[in-house]
Formats: sequence, C-alpha cells, structure tokens
Amino acid sequence: MAHHAHETNTGIDNRKLGFWLFIASESIFFACLLVGYLVYKDGYQPGAGPRDLFNIELTTVSTFVLLMSSLAMVLGVNAAQRNLGRKARRWVLVTALMGLAFLGFQAYEFTHFYHAGLSLSSSVFGTAFYTLTGFHGAHVAVGVIWLLTLLYHGRGAGLTADKADDVEVAGLYWHFVDIVWIVLFTVLYLLEFVQ
Repeated sequence: MAHHAHETNTGIDNRKLGFWLFIASESIFFACLLVGYLVYKDGYQPGAGPRDLFNIELTTVSTFVLLMSSLAMVLGVNAAQRNLGRKARRWVLVTALMGLAFLGFQAYEFTHFYHAGLSLSSSVFGTAFYTLTGFHGAHVAVGVIWLLTLLYHGRGAGLTADKADDVEVAGLYWHFVDIVWIVLFTVLYLLEFVQ
C-alpha cells in the first residue's frame, strides 16, 4: 500500500478529513435549499405543477443510472487500492459516463418542463425545483470533470495504488452527490405522488 504523507494526528489523511468537512458544509447547503422548498411548495402556483410535469418512470431510470455509477466508483476505488491501475481507470471512466448520462436525462427534463411552462420565474415551485436540481446537476458536472481529470492523470499505468487516495476522495464526493440525489428524488418526485 502507498505511503500516506498527509496523515493527521488522528491517522486520517488531511485531504480526507478536509473533504469530510467540505461534505458537511455542502450537506447544510442542500438542507437549507430543501427546507426552503418544503416551506414554500404548497403556496400559490400558477401553471403546471409537479403532477402535470413529472415523468416518474424516466426520472427513476436516471436515478438508477446515477446509483449504479456509485457502484462503478466503488469498484474503481477498490481496483486502485489493489494497484490494478488500468481496471481502476476503466471503472472511473464508467462512472464519468454514467454521470454524463444522468446530466443528459436532466437536460432533457429541464427542456421538457420549460416548454410546458415551468421556468425559474414562473412559480415558487419552479424556482425551488430548478434551484435544487440545478445545483445538484452542477455538483454532478463538477464530479464528472474531476473524474475526467483523474483519468488524464492516470493515463499510462492507470490509477495505481499511489493515486488510490486521490481516487478515494473523488469517490467520497461522488457518493455524496448520489446521496443528495436520493433525498431530492424522494422529496421532489416520490412524495409528490404520495400526497
């Protein structure tokens, strides 16, 4: 296993510890956005609403793609830790491609909703929906760019054990993005049809 030059007194790599703190702050950010949505979602909403617009089947497929990308990321981290550089690189590529597919689903959905009359300024729901899902999509895009950067740095021998911590920190971010989507999908989509 690679030598860890960035360890703290706790034995945890500085980058991992710092990243956990970053994830905590991002969790608070998304929680605040979500609370805002929940507070205002039942206010007056002219035009089309969630039940008129949502294609729950399509969003379920995109959710499945994003969740499976987490599995691919786990396999990539595991391969990097076992010094299987090329295999790790392949799994990170699969993760990035699934992230791009999720963004494609989101772009399609946003376009469909906009043409149906839901915009950022058309209603409180539109504002909250696009803000929540848009910020999440931006986080997915950052994750994809990060993964592609890892792939670039892993060309040649691949993402070997000396890069395993870098792959693991990227994996922490990717899993965070997936967990946030599970919460958003549940609150924005699924609970809308339970009421």
